[in-house]
Amino acid sequence: MTLEEKIKASETRIFKAVFPNTTNHYDTLFGGTAMMLMDEVAFMCATRFSRQIMVTVSSDRIDFTHPIPAGTIVELVAAVSHVGNTSMKVRVNIFVEQMYSEHREQAVTGEFSFVAIDEHKRPTPIIK
Repeated sequence: MTLEEKIKASETRIFKAVFPNTTNHYDTLFGGTAMMLMDEVAFMCATRFSRQIMVTVSSDRIDFTHPIPAGTIVELVAAVSHVGNTSMKVRVNIFVEQMYSEHREQAVTGEFSFVAIDEHKRPTPIIK
């Protein structure tokens, strides 16, 4: 399998409904909850790509461009954007869509860095 095929095969998508218990006082998705969901889907993508133990080492710039109101559906899409020797970057986009209309827009974007580790918790090559 080529690197491009492996990247495509590891793309990971999650759908969630935005319920009131995940929103802030403005009735929109709490930023910390969005970041937690982004890290989770990024981790799954990195693991699916490498099939190794992966740990998050950083989150790069996260841009919140549109609010995500309660009562909407979000789709989180994660894809590998860079592969290094022991580390990789995964880009995550959150799309928000209305439950009862076709309207959909990108609301949040960010990138997460991961490192592959061995059984001694030391960095190990991703592609052997």
